[in-house]
This record gives sequence, C-alpha cells and structure tokens, in this order.
Amino acid sequence: MAIDNMEDRVKLGELLPLMEEFYTIQGEGHHTGKAAYFIRLGGCDVGCHWCDVKESWDAAIHPPTEASQIVANASKYSNTVVVTGGEPLMWDMSRLTERLKKEGMQVHIETSGAYKFTGDWDWICLSPKKRMLPTAEIYPAAHELKVIVYNKSDFAFAEEHAAKVAPHCELYLQPEWSVREKMTPHIVEYVMNNPKWKISLQTHKYLNIP
Repeated sequence: MAIDNMEDRVKLGELLPLMEEFYTIQGEGHHTGKAAYFIRLGGCDVGCHWCDVKESWDAAIHPPTEASQIVANASKYSNTVVVTGGEPLMWDMSRLTERLKKEGMQVHIETSGAYKFTGDWDWICLSPKKRMLPTAEIYPAAHELKVIVYNKSDFAFAEEHAAKVAPHCELYLQPEWSVREKMTPHIVEYVMNNPKWKISLQTHKYLNIP
C-alpha cells in the first residue's frame, strides 16, 4: 500500500526525483547573468550524446522529494527559480509551480518539450532535440527557443523549429560546449546573415560557476 501511495504521489507531482538544487547565476539564454535557484530533476530518455548531465537520466537513483520541501528550500534564496533536468516535463509540474508562484516566485523551465506540457510558467525555454521532438502544444507557449549547435546541419533544424514558435519567441543558437571553438565562428556568421537569431553562450562554464 505504501509503495502504491508513493507511486501515486509521484504521478501527481507531490514527490519529485530531485537530483540537485543550488543557487547560482543563470548562464545561458535570455536571462544570462541573473541570480536564480536551480531545481534539477532526474529522469530523461531524450538521450543527447553530448549531454553534460548524463547522471540525471536515471530517475530511480534520485530520491523522491516532497514538492513542498523543494519550494521551502527555494524560497530561502531567490525570487527566480529555474526547473531543469533531465527532462522536467516527464513529471507533472502543476503542483510544484503552483506552490512556487504562491511564494511570489518567477518560475522558469528549461525543456526539450518532448512530454506533455504541465505547469504554470513565467518563462519557457524550449530546447528541441532531434531524437525526441517537442509536442505541438509547447511551441506557441515558448518564450525562448534555444537550439544547441553541434554541427552545420543544426542550422536547418533550428529554422524548422523557429517556424513553429510564436512571433514573440526569442531565438538563440548555442554552441555545444565540446565543439565551441569549431562551431562558434559558424554561429557568428549565421547570426550576422540571419539577425532574427541571437547567440547564447554557456557563460557559467567560462566563469567556472555551477
């Protein structure tokens, strides 16, 4: 009975597989440079070969944590919270975001968009991946489209998704860290020729902060 109850609470988003939580500086995209509390949830089967947090993939190794406790921890640090993963939309985000917003927080998400869209968000960063594409419902809701550029074929991939988001959505191209020296000049040239795009860099890695 206890196991079933835990499974039910996970399905409802009352318990979430928390990998880590930390207060830092947002390093990427539109909110670069802003202090934020990061909530990293375990679980992801999108399977990007260049993922720098592969330890997040297996949700089973991350302890089911009370959503209320996660909110209590976040409220001690910042009024901006970023929920990331893993892939946070593998879990129902409704209860977590409701409680965060009751505390007066700005609530952001970083997601591939590959799962059902849940939660009440102030900022949605959609970062689509080739292996599991976003659901149709997230495109009009996205505030930011961030495409990781690993090779030149990713520019065409980026344009495919840019055609699906709303006009207000900000468009970013970000070099994959391991090939940044190779790909950054190509991104610079692309953005100069296609100025609807902006460049996003992983500034937290340059600054050596989490």
